[in-house]
Amino acid sequence: MNIREAKIGDIKQIQIVRNLVKENTLSNPNLVTDEDCIEYITEKGKGWVCEIDNQVVGFSIVDLKDNNIWALFLNPKFEKQGIGKQLHDIMLDWYFNQTTKNVWLGTSPKTRAETFYRKAGWIEIGTHGKNEIKFEMTYNNWITKK
Repeated sequence: MNIREAKIGDIKQIQIVRNLVKENTLSNPNLVTDEDCIEYITEKGKGWVCEIDNQVVGFSIVDLKDNNIWALFLNPKFEKQGIGKQLHDIMLDWYFNQTTKNVWLGTSPKTRAETFYRKAGWIEIGTHGKNEIKFEMTYNNWITKK
């Protein structure tokens, strides 16, 4: 297993993983374009991928401009192996090395993602989008948790 920074050449595999997920699915896969991915990993923030046998099995992307976790997804075949936690922690370590501003994310209620974020120390602060739960992580909570 190898976790590294995402590159533009990873986007095809990132899109495959994004569309394999069983929860927090896109109503229309065309809503997240390759151009969106390029913008987020090269201009707005940074991304990471987890590779196993040269295949991307998970990825995370943080938006430094809007202080938002844009994506954290795993191929369902690779869940419950600690990959999501590693991608999450690398992403938040990088984010809070850049800024002390709070970071937020939205996820569907009653999902494994909701449980994951609560366990990781995220605090529910309201709703976002189409009935998603809005979570926030503060610099102090992240540093204290480490």
